[in-house]
Amino acid sequence: MSKLLISVVGPTAIGKTKLAISLAQHYRTEILSADSRQFFKEMTIGTAVPSLAELSAAKHHFIQHKSIKDAFSVGDFERDGIALLNHLFKNQSIVIMVGGSGLYVDAITKGMDKFPIVDSEIREQLNQEFKESGIVSLQKKLEQLDGSYYKTVDLNNPHRLIRALEICLGTGKPYTSFLNKPKKARDFKTITVGLKADRPHIYDAINRRVDTMMALGLEEEAKALFPNRALNALQTVGYKELFTYFDGIWSYETAVSEIKKNTRRFAKRQLTWFKKNEQILWVDSNTNREHQLESIAEHVNQAVAFS
Repeated sequence: MSKLLISVVGPTAIGKTKLAISLAQHYRTEILSADSRQFFKEMTIGTAVPSLAELSAAKHHFIQHKSIKDAFSVGDFERDGIALLNHLFKNQSIVIMVGGSGLYVDAITKGMDKFPIVDSEIREQLNQEFKESGIVSLQKKLEQLDGSYYKTVDLNNPHRLIRALEICLGTGKPYTSFLNKPKKARDFKTITVGLKADRPHIYDAINRRVDTMMALGLEEEAKALFPNRALNALQTVGYKELFTYFDGIWSYETAVSEIKKNTRRFAKRQLTWFKKNEQILWVDSNTNREHQLESIAEHVNQAVAFS
């Protein structure tokens, strides 16, 4: 029997978790989370971790299984995620994956580019540079060492900048010279389902979600994490804006407004990433669940043989 991974993607706040749970219940299977923000147990409200009711509705993997102090790269996720799928596919013909982190989704469905091992001191030096001189220093250095990657990377993501720079500095070659090499084929098929909505609907959902997060106590959660603000896991929307508020640079109202604005920008980048994949089955998020499942089932039936 063919093994099939149904990957649910789309911008933040559009309803991916709920659709994934419905699919897991329909096919009596389990869910692999590919949301890199939800890996860390100290971050709950600001990452929109599934509720206890949602977690009990279908078995989830890779939800809050790491600490913000743990090193857990996309390469680690690929290794552990494939190992989990190999285990699940022993008893399941279909597994669900859900997440809006495009790089992490691709790590499972397509495989990661392989990079040489470089001296760990280089990363430590870059982390120190970021702490002392800020993100602009990293941006300028990357522009000098790999102008091509500088034009495509999220320049506000220090983790991505540091990763590229450590390869450039450790090998003497541009980061992009290691990209897009042939990768090992997966032994399972993938159907990627993308949730879509018009932009005003997405932006309205984001604004409402941020308001809900603040009401649930995101400020207190961020305040508890503030002493660890330099960690890579905390360089993310929802926390870094509140850290600036705690520093006295922004007002509370400005911080909340910036969270909404930066989350909208993040959603735009997510859509840009996923729209590059011409094989995605796009499903309207406003369509009733039964119709969504019927549409997905048609593609599943074409991709996997049922006994």
